[in-house]
Amino acid sequence: QVQLVESGGGLVQPGGSLRLSCAASGSVISIATMGWYRQASGKQREWVATITSGGSTDYADSAKGRFTISRDNAKNTVSLQMNSLKPEDTAVYHCNARFVPYGPYRILEGWGQGTLVTVSP
Repeated sequence: QVQLVESGGGLVQPGGSLRLSCAASGSVISIATMGWYRQASGKQREWVATITSGGSTDYADSAKGRFTISRDNAKNTVSLQMNSLKPEDTAVYHCNARFVPYGPYRILEGWGQGTLVTVSP
């Protein structure tokens, strides 16, 4: 299984920047995609960005042009650079990983506990 631990959340003013990081650990064959989701208070969790092991990225419309996802395969880390933050970006941000565990071939999904990002004057 994989364990995911996020860091980097906090309080930032509108227009500011934050960088979130997530470290994956555990004994797995490979980690395919890594990504970020967020959940605002009273709302459903929504996808933010994904990056494959090959470096291909995809973003939700709300993140395009403002957020950048990156990954270090050697360290099993994924980061999310968030610029031009808006109050509507306020949410708990969760790291996600799809991985292949040892044993019969299958793809599993893991989640981090989340880190709170608050965008407020």
